[in-house]
Amino acid sequence: MRLISIDELRDIDVSGVCDDSREFESGDVFVCIKGDRFDGHGVAAEMLQKGAAAVVVERDLGLDRQIIVPNTRKFLAKAASAFYDYPTKDLKLIGATGTNGKSTVIAMIKHILESCGFRTASIGTVGYDCARLDGEVYDAELTVPRQLNLYRLLREAADNGAKYCVIEASSQALAQHRFADGEMFETAVFTNLTSEHLDYHGSMERYYAAKQSLFDMAKSAVVSVDDKYGERLAKYVQGALTKPVLTYSIKDYADNYALNIKSKSSGTSFLLSSEKAEKSFPLALAMPGVYNAANAIAAVSACELLNVGIGIEQAVAALSGFKGVKGRSEIIYSGDFTIIRDYAHTEDALLKFLSSVRGYTPRGNRLICVFGAAGERDAEKRPAMGEAAEKYADMLIITSDNPRFENQQDIINQVAKGIKTKPYESYTDRKQAIEAAVKSAKKGDVIALCGKGHETVQVIGDEGLPFDEKEIVAELME
Repeated sequence: MRLISIDELRDIDVSGVCDDSREFESGDVFVCIKGDRFDGHGVAAEMLQKGAAAVVVERDLGLDRQIIVPNTRKFLAKAASAFYDYPTKDLKLIGATGTNGKSTVIAMIKHILESCGFRTASIGTVGYDCARLDGEVYDAELTVPRQLNLYRLLREAADNGAKYCVIEASSQALAQHRFADGEMFETAVFTNLTSEHLDYHGSMERYYAAKQSLFDMAKSAVVSVDDKYGERLAKYVQGALTKPVLTYSIKDYADNYALNIKSKSSGTSFLLSSEKAEKSFPLALAMPGVYNAANAIAAVSACELLNVGIGIEQAVAALSGFKGVKGRSEIIYSGDFTIIRDYAHTEDALLKFLSSVRGYTPRGNRLICVFGAAGERDAEKRPAMGEAAEKYADMLIITSDNPRFENQQDIINQVAKGIKTKPYESYTDRKQAIEAAVKSAKKGDVIALCGKGHETVQVIGDEGLPFDEKEIVAELME
C-alpha cells in the first residue's frame, strides 16, 4: 500500500475527476461517495485496476494510490471547482432556499437582473439555464446537480458571459456539500420552512440546520419572517454572523412588506412597502396567488441587497413584465371552465395554492382538485395532504405522483386517511384522474392539478415515462 497526499496528486497525470463508476475513464481520480443505495468505496480497488490515477476515500482501504480525507463529498466539490477552473471567480452566485417558493423567487430575480442589463444564468427544479445564446435550457434531473455537473454548468454559464447565477439551494444539496467549501453567495433568500424531506433529514431541526448553512456562505440575507424558522434565522444572521439582512412579510411589518393584496385568476396586485425608502410601490404580477406577493418581495429585496444600482422602483417595474413560471400557478386551459397546474406537493403548498384558487373560483362553482403524494418520500405527510385538499376543494380526486417502486393504491389510501367528511374518487392512472376531472367540470368550475407542475415525466419504478399535463389537457380538450 502507498498512501499519497493531495499535494502529491498535483504531480500525477490526471485526465478527470469521477464519482460514478459507470462513467469512469482510465486516468480519472475516482472519488468514493457513500450514498443511500451504493457506496463507492466498494469499487475503489476495481477503479485502480481499471487505471484510476488515485482513489479518494474516507477510510483506509489498504490500497495503493489512495487519498484519505474526512469527507469525500466536500473533496469532490473542491475538486470539481478546481477542474472547471473555479467558475465562481467569474460568476456571482445568488441562492434561494426554503420548502416552497424557490423556483418562482429565482425566476423573478433572474428576470429583474436581465431587465436591468445583467446577463444571468439559473439552476433549479424547472431547468438549468446557462445563458446560452440559443436560449436552450437543460432539463433538471435534480434541483441542484451533483458537484461535477454543477461546476460544469457554472463554467459554461461564465463562458457564455453570465455575470450572475441564481440557484435554488435545496436542503439535500446543502447537506451533501455540493457547493465547495469557501464558496460565497452575494446574497441568499429564505422563503419558509414546513414539513418536507424528513425521510432524508430525520427531523425538522436537521432540516432547518441544512437550510441555515447556506447563510454561512452568504454575504447578506433576505429572510421571510412569516414563520418561526424565518424569525430564528434572521436573528442568527444578524447576531451570530453579523451580516446585513432584509426581512420581508405579507402578514406583518418588516423591512419590506405587502399591503392591500388582491389576487384573481389573471394575477396579483399589492403595494410593496419599504421601511428604508419610507414609501410604497404598486406592483402588479401576472401570477395569481397571495403567496406570489411574498415571492416578489423576496426577489426585489435580493436585488436591492446586491448594491449594483437596482432600486426597489426599478425592480418593481421589471416585475410588471414577468410572465410567470412554467408549472407554477399556470393556467393551461381557459374556456367554459379553467384548468390550472401547480407544483404544490406538500401540505403547506396545497393550503396556500388551493386557498388562492378558492378565492377566485366563482361563487356557486366548484374547485376540483386532482392530487397525489410521491412514492418513497415522506409517507407521514400523506394524510395531512388529504386534509389540506379537503379544506378548500369541493371535489377531490386522489391519484399517483411519481410512485417509484411503491404500491400506488397504498399511497392513495394513506392520503385518503386525512379526508374526513367529503367524498373522493381515486385513480392509480393519473391521466384517467385528469380525464375524470374534465368530464365532471361544469361551466365556471376550476380544476387544480397539483403536484407535477413543470414536470414532463411520471416516475414509475425506475422509469421516467412521458407525462406532460399541459399536453394531456390539450389532447383531452380537442
